[in-house]
Amino acid sequence: MNAGTDVAVRRPQASAIPAKLQYAHELAASGLLPSAYRRQPANVLWAVEYGEMLGLPPIAAMTGVHVIEGKPTASAGLISALVRRAGHKLRVQGDGKSATCQIVRADDPDFTFEVTWTLKRNADNNPSAEEAGLLNKNTWKNYPASMLKSRAITQCARDACEEALFGLHYTPEELGEEVDEDGAVVGEAQQPAVVTIDGAGTEDDPWYVHPAPEAEADSEWATAALRVIPDIGMDACRKLWPEAVAKGRSGEDRPGAEKVLNALTARMETLKNPAQDAAAAPPDEPKPAPPVAAALDPEDPWAPAIKGMESAGDGETLLMDVADQRGRGEIDPERAAVIERHIEDAIAVRFPQAGAIAGGGTTPATEMSPWEDVA
Repeated sequence: MNAGTDVAVRRPQASAIPAKLQYAHELAASGLLPSAYRRQPANVLWAVEYGEMLGLPPIAAMTGVHVIEGKPTASAGLISALVRRAGHKLRVQGDGKSATCQIVRADDPDFTFEVTWTLKRNADNNPSAEEAGLLNKNTWKNYPASMLKSRAITQCARDACEEALFGLHYTPEELGEEVDEDGAVVGEAQQPAVVTIDGAGTEDDPWYVHPAPEAEADSEWATAALRVIPDIGMDACRKLWPEAVAKGRSGEDRPGAEKVLNALTARMETLKNPAQDAAAAPPDEPKPAPPVAAALDPEDPWAPAIKGMESAGDGETLLMDVADQRGRGEIDPERAAVIERHIEDAIAVRFPQAGAIAGGGTTPATEMSPWEDVA
């Protein structure tokens, strides 16, 4: 290579391509990016490449360069930086009525490019916001001085040193976007359509980043249960509890089952207070008081199970079994009430720390997972 005559050509390294692809794919999943780059790895890769051409880091390129209708745009500040980095001198001054930008090229220091923008029409034939029909725009009403300087800078840069801009000829405001005082796009920019490869759908497109799944709505069963729970009594709560547990354990509707169990627990806590029970729901049908647990026939098949309870949780499981069998018609309601009373009495006597519910029982344990089998 001859010094001063040969030009060094930098070719892209093949090994860097996979890394860029992976980088673009991972970064596109961020929710902090401008909308044009979210879940759009191809757009991110474009910004990375465009930033390299401008000498900008990827994040600076994605936040400073805005693509409007396929045209890259940049703020007047970034355009000024590109002009000065190329070695040219740029000066700008103005107020809310007019702004003037001057550029002196490094290779032609004897000539000064100058552009003046005014708010109103003028006798010098300088471009004006009034003639361009810009005065009714909110951006121009709110930031006239900044907008005048921006227009003067970009027009002068296009005239004086277009080669230094690398295609960034306009600001977003010049192409119709709403911007703030610093020229940054306000609000969400227009979301580009998802581009697929060779006409493939998004499911087959390796570039497509799938959005996070939205929360599913409650099932019909859970919706119906949650609607009636605030108005049901204790017996109905006990009948619904094992059904919810079964749905949760089977995985058929675990999210819905968890909501139903939480609602049932809250309802049964409320029903502990007879006054709240009377005010909140119609009272259960009166029934004769069943015999106490001591009167249970030792030969009764439920007796060994009640005698073998080692915790209040065992008792709750037995209550759920009784309610389940009653709901399926496998046990007479009157006999089910007798067995429930025996279980409740046994819990109250042997495990008083568990706390009593209306009728002497306990609420379903809230500290254990309802999906765990009770030993």
